[in-house]
Amino acid sequence: MVGETVENKQIIFKGYIQGTPKETDMELRVGKKMKMEAPKGSGSFLVKNLYLSCDPYMRGRMRDFHGSYIPPFLPGSVIEGFGVSKVINSDNPNLKPGDIVSGFTGWEEYTLIHKPEQLRKVEPDNMPLSYFIGLLGMPGFTAYVGFYEVCAPKKNEYVFVSAASGAVGQLVGQLAKLHGCYVVGSAGSSQKVDLLKHKLGFDEAFNYKEEPDLDAALKRYFPQGIDIYFENVGGSMLEAVLVNMRIHGRIAVCGMVSQQGMSDEKGIKNLFNLISKRVRMQGFLQHDYLHLFPSFLEKVGGLYKEGKITYLEDINEGLESGPSAFAGLFSGKNIGKQVICVAHE
Repeated sequence: MVGETVENKQIIFKGYIQGTPKETDMELRVGKKMKMEAPKGSGSFLVKNLYLSCDPYMRGRMRDFHGSYIPPFLPGSVIEGFGVSKVINSDNPNLKPGDIVSGFTGWEEYTLIHKPEQLRKVEPDNMPLSYFIGLLGMPGFTAYVGFYEVCAPKKNEYVFVSAASGAVGQLVGQLAKLHGCYVVGSAGSSQKVDLLKHKLGFDEAFNYKEEPDLDAALKRYFPQGIDIYFENVGGSMLEAVLVNMRIHGRIAVCGMVSQQGMSDEKGIKNLFNLISKRVRMQGFLQHDYLHLFPSFLEKVGGLYKEGKITYLEDINEGLESGPSAFAGLFSGKNIGKQVICVAHE
């Protein structure tokens, strides 16, 4: 294959959007023919993409907003995201053909990487390769630093996780249980609730769509109040949680997915509880904690190998499934971490 010229299938971002992403906001194209070789003297390397990650933060890159922590996609360009890839050809002394890497890559079959710092070499060590964009990737690391660093948990505390069956929430709940906490999660279907309780080990879980009064639901599951809330959805759920927080509680603001893409974002009620209950509410980004990544890999990888952690994935086969899989995130179609399998090794 090296030295050959091939057609490269790609997922193209069509243009900036308002509201919830749709499958038609992206399209599959065959790009210009590319040579299966990294140019000599460039320091670049060519990868074959194996798995691509669908992540809610990518919605923010679909609008023309430059005040974010990551720039928007360019209309007409290949979508970019986290992936697991195999090195095909390399002009970089630190990487050789056959190496497995994880990090930012294109939503396409093959990507020429000009910035070696945007990917890191990984050692599979009998782990599923897709886990390096899930359990052992950005979502897993987000759960790890959000829970341990932002929430600063103590044994026997009461923990609530929204969007609890998602890529981040499922790990937060399991880490909290291993830490000796009481854990309740919310999700959007009875199937997800069942998985939380019987597969992932949450103490309790409920379907928020079946709760006409979220405040009453939280009082039912947390009669003594909530010490830690891992916030993934925002909106009415956050409003209800604020009323039910305990004194000196902590809220790690990770997602607020219900507010993403809204042209007129709703204000949050009940904020006075932050004062009266001395609650700390903190937003965070996982890349601010990258110095902890090695310890994260060691701890979470070890827990998985010991059988103490389960991780749910929803894998769609084929690059062409990417637009549908990504759009489905925002209607809750996925169960667990949403992954696109572009190619098997």
